[in-house]
Amino acid sequence: AGVYVAKHGNRGITSACGSADVLEALGVKIDLGAEQVAACIREARIGFMFAPMFHPAMRFVQPIRKALGFRTVFNQLGPLANPAGARRQVMGVADGALMETMAESLRLLGAEYAMVVHSDGLDEISTLGPTRVMEIKDGQTIRREIRPEDVGFARARVEDLSVDDPAGSAAAIRAVLSGRDKGPKRDIVVLNAAAAIVAGGVADGFEDGLARAVEAIDSGAAMECLETFIRVSLRQGQ
Repeated sequence: AGVYVAKHGNRGITSACGSADVLEALGVKIDLGAEQVAACIREARIGFMFAPMFHPAMRFVQPIRKALGFRTVFNQLGPLANPAGARRQVMGVADGALMETMAESLRLLGAEYAMVVHSDGLDEISTLGPTRVMEIKDGQTIRREIRPEDVGFARARVEDLSVDDPAGSAAAIRAVLSGRDKGPKRDIVVLNAAAAIVAGGVADGFEDGLARAVEAIDSGAAMECLETFIRVSLRQGQ
């Protein structure tokens, strides 16, 4: 949809699978250095910065975090420590009480535009119920709510969206991007992609972002982007 993405993430520590686990299951080479990630962004419009590669000291706290089994301050520090210095981003917060703090942190870090989202314990825009949104734009903070039915989506059930492991997540992503799955999983992909498209400055509002997200999937462009990303990352990792 015309947006460049610099994703920063890790393996699942307090959850079944993290973004790194899912990308690896999709076939992406995740442990790339800065120049290799930059090449992915140039050629595929998306790059992944694996946290241990960019914040080596963090590997010492990972076993402790995993042993604790609950969220700690590192769940908040990670999204704020994007090595690319992204000035436009979407940030999910699993604890709604932290939305204000995270939004203010992004503003102080110089965000041009940011969207902090939370939906009933989830750190993403959800079709399970309303999603609270805090937008940081031109130094101002705007609060709003996204209700799935208000933007043309049916409410989903937890069992409609749940997956068991990284392989299941990867299979679900391929099913959505290939057009085989047009159900609740596609809905949540479209909603969150729309937010990223808005944050990237490509769309004129959320409805336009939704239309562009749908077009990217239906035209095959999103799947092509994924396959290019996999191919470039593997080449860069040789």
